[in-house]
Amino acid sequence: MIYVTLSNGVKMPQLGYGVYQVSKEECERCVLDAFKVGYRHIDTAQSYFNEEEVGSAIVKSGIPRNEIFLTTKVWIEHYGYEEARASVLESMCKLKTDYIDLVLLHQPFADYYGAWRALEDLYDEGKIRAIGISNFYPDRLVDICSFSRIAPMVNQVENHPFNQQIEARQWMEKYGVQIEAWAPLAECRSGLLENPVLLEIAKKHGKTAAQVVLRWELQRGIVIIPKSTHIERMEENFNIFDFALTDGDMQKIAKLDTKTSAFFSHYDPNIVEWFVKMVEQRKKNNDHRKEKKGW
Repeated sequence: MIYVTLSNGVKMPQLGYGVYQVSKEECERCVLDAFKVGYRHIDTAQSYFNEEEVGSAIVKSGIPRNEIFLTTKVWIEHYGYEEARASVLESMCKLKTDYIDLVLLHQPFADYYGAWRALEDLYDEGKIRAIGISNFYPDRLVDICSFSRIAPMVNQVENHPFNQQIEARQWMEKYGVQIEAWAPLAECRSGLLENPVLLEIAKKHGKTAAQVVLRWELQRGIVIIPKSTHIERMEENFNIFDFALTDGDMQKIAKLDTKTSAFFSHYDPNIVEWFVKMVEQRKKNNDHRKEKKGW
């Protein structure tokens, strides 16, 4: 395994397994399969609703806790100091661990400064080994790096050949923030894995287009967390350490950059409203569950 060293000295596996959109029913089995393949970096989040299953898989695996790098993320409805602190402690219970290797703020909205102060204190207390952010564009990145007691160590953002985040990464490097890619395969959108350039490079190396993309990310120093519910795909995504792309390969892939998200832009006010409505709906659902239980 290849590691990156974060600004506080913590070593983070550059390749991990993400459980976004992995159902509660499948999650424990998938994480155990990932461990069998060789993954030791697991990425989950409060908003994925599968932290408990990830925790169960870690316990059942029998792998020493210090050999696993575990990430979770605080969701918007838990922002603000007290809410964020309580939510992280709850995540620790669900994950069946007394510390978390990396905790990220999932979105750059609402009272993320209050939430960040909670992460800073939990970091000081040793309950979190590293703290970071997710989906913070350069303006928000510079903001939180400049006005926080502890600067973020990681920023997890969309990154793949069609959206390479060149300028955003330059800002991260300026402030000592490690870039991590969600959707490193763009969830196969826009025909990424059928792209003729990637297929040509894959054929040359005897690999798949997906393996070429993941190897390209590794060689750029980006942390990646591909997801699959099939162990065969997990193995394919993991087997990227036995070849290297040439400078010519890297230059060809660099030319695929459209500088456009395959999903959405956090600068779009309509997207911000969409997140607001999501939080409001989840709060209503949570209040309804509490009423039914008589809390």
